[in-house]
Amino acid sequence: MTDTSTVDPMAGDDHELPELTPDVPARLAALRPRVLVVGDVILDEWLTGNAERLCREAPAPVVAIDSRTVAPGGAANTAVNLAALGASVRMVSAVGADDSGAELLAALEKAGVDTTSVAVEPGRRTTAKRRVVAGEQVLVRLDDGDRDQAPLTGVPGLADGWDAVVVCDYGTGLLSEAVLDAVLATRPPLVVVDAHDPARWARLRPDLVTPNAGEAAAVLGTSIPAGESLRFLDEHRGTLLTRTGARAVVVTLDRDGAVLLDGARPVHRTWARPVPDNHTAGAGDTFCAALTVARCGGLPSVVAVELAQAAADVVVHRPETAVCTVDDLAERLGGHGTVLDHDRLAALVGEHRAAGRRIVFTNGCFDVLHRGHVNYLNEAKRLGDVLVVAVNSDESVTSLKGEGRPVNGVADRAAVLAGLSCVDHLTVFDEDTPAALLTRLRPDVYAKGGDHRAELLTETPVVREYGGEVRILSYLPDRSTSAVIERIRGGRSAHRPPRPVPRRS
Repeated sequence: MTDTSTVDPMAGDDHELPELTPDVPARLAALRPRVLVVGDVILDEWLTGNAERLCREAPAPVVAIDSRTVAPGGAANTAVNLAALGASVRMVSAVGADDSGAELLAALEKAGVDTTSVAVEPGRRTTAKRRVVAGEQVLVRLDDGDRDQAPLTGVPGLADGWDAVVVCDYGTGLLSEAVLDAVLATRPPLVVVDAHDPARWARLRPDLVTPNAGEAAAVLGTSIPAGESLRFLDEHRGTLLTRTGARAVVVTLDRDGAVLLDGARPVHRTWARPVPDNHTAGAGDTFCAALTVARCGGLPSVVAVELAQAAADVVVHRPETAVCTVDDLAERLGGHGTVLDHDRLAALVGEHRAAGRRIVFTNGCFDVLHRGHVNYLNEAKRLGDVLVVAVNSDESVTSLKGEGRPVNGVADRAAVLAGLSCVDHLTVFDEDTPAALLTRLRPDVYAKGGDHRAELLTETPVVREYGGEVRILSYLPDRSTSAVIERIRGGRSAHRPPRPVPRRS
């Protein structure tokens, strides 16, 4: 991997968190992590046209095909997304000596993925998924290829010094116990498992597993109650971690974002920007790829899943099987959190309220973002549907905190908050308190961190007068901005350069 000392600091998990700003994807790409992807590859084919009549033979639409596109799918989609985010990638898999296999290999090579470890076998039929689309509606999907794959006998090139290996096991039989043994024998610093049955890979003791809700439920042997996924997964994190053997589990919930369960740390959820289901092909592969690049670059787990969510949000807003590039991700991070003036914010809050959404409001200086901030903002978002964050202006921070503060200007502080998927709207206010803004917006909930008491807040009477609710959230000791600044001034900076996640013994 490229020498990380030339890349600007990204912090560790415990105190100050790195800024998830538009320059982060390029800085991660500059590290050029070496990633081996092992797993089931698919050729995704999209046949798109118009359907204006029914056929005579059956009550089925006649689709006049206008275009045909193909793209790498499954583990191959993970590989091309990794390459698009700057990784040096080699694919380990097998395809048939057929047209689909040739097209898939050509698409991988065009995307910059090394295919020298993909076996081409005459007796094998390449898996292909063909979707027929009329307008924006998928009418039918035709699956072709071997349903039960002949297993790989090993992992070529595993001992070549990879920074990470990503195992993509979709239950076809391609990945045998021999593959598990090979990865165990030469374990890279980071191991990520994306599998229909992640418990099968528990012996590998992966650093990350990324099941979806159904796969996590299967590991637990029970269904996840509707509307209670966060609480349920948090309560069962011990079982999930034990049965998967993983250091951390990220459960992807499609349009509901993702849930990070990282050891004993507080649960963290991301929020997705939902789209119709016909747009979601491959979003999980993109999520896994971005998560891997982020962790290879030393980003802490909370920031890594936020980056991965941003990448997934890029591709679900595109038709067919899409790829998120460095530039795409930078644009997404840069365009997510425009600071609104109070008039525009009031209009948007009115629209949300008319749509029946519950509005949550919080405020603060947010001078140096740390885990305490992220946990409390994440918790605040869970109290409603829309989270509005009001940031103290530079003059207001100086008035409250004294000379030398803020450390970061308001534009930088707002940009950092904008990178969090839980934040829906941002604004800036000049006063010492947001009382006037609260009176104007009338949010359903006014949330503050656990180092406050409701009866001592000057905003409490304002909120209660219009019928709102004041909520004091949980508190993490030693997670304050002042504590972080004191550590930095004392020569114990939380900042350190990006680094690969260390190998576990």
